[in-house]
Amino acid sequence: MADSHIVMLQILESESRGGLDIPKKVSVQLQRTEQGLPANEVIVKSAEKRGLFDAVDMGAVWLVKALAAK
Repeated sequence: MADSHIVMLQILESESRGGLDIPKKVSVQLQRTEQGLPANEVIVKSAEKRGLFDAVDMGAVWLVKALAAK
């Protein structure tokens, strides 16, 4: 990976509506991609959000700021 950071989204809880699974609770993590970092230094920020839109929105803000700081 060429970028210094990535955002990882993980669906923790979902509900079925109209035959579709809708994410209810989503974990957001801003992670460094640098090789050889200890596991406890990979995750820069972490949060849980209600709904996929809020999680993607937060992750995008974190990622833009992290990549701009490089």
